[in-house]
Amino acid sequence: MSNDEAGGTPTDSPAGSPEDNAEAAAVAVEPAAEPASDPTTHRFECRSCGFVYDPGEGVRKLAIEPGTPFQDLDPLAFRCPVCRSKMGAFRDIGPRNKPSGFEENLDFGLGVNRLTPGQKNVLIFGAFALAIAFFLSLYSLR
Repeated sequence: MSNDEAGGTPTDSPAGSPEDNAEAAAVAVEPAAEPASDPTTHRFECRSCGFVYDPGEGVRKLAIEPGTPFQDLDPLAFRCPVCRSKMGAFRDIGPRNKPSGFEENLDFGLGVNRLTPGQKNVLIFGAFALAIAFFLSLYSLR
């Protein structure tokens, strides 16, 4: 033990001991903890039909106002607006801005795996539009 429990004074270990260095290295290697996301902002997906309940949008068809968290919905009265499944059929898919995919795979793919689904759509369809523009520009060559 390097510090006395009551006073905080050094006891058996010298200041630069290997134990202290190992502890400091272990602390430096640990990744920074991600801030906990607010569960009231999480989206929920119906496992039966794929409908996604987003608290930021609400459901106009069921008169659910935007900003209503999934946990605040009445479990007896709420049904999926598409397939009429109960609340038990929904699973938490996280906040809107969460990258899609498994956590262990997010560091691969030249950073593309860290993009949100909306950003991936812009990247893919933007590349298609650019390819079509290049292809059509070939007609201007003589």
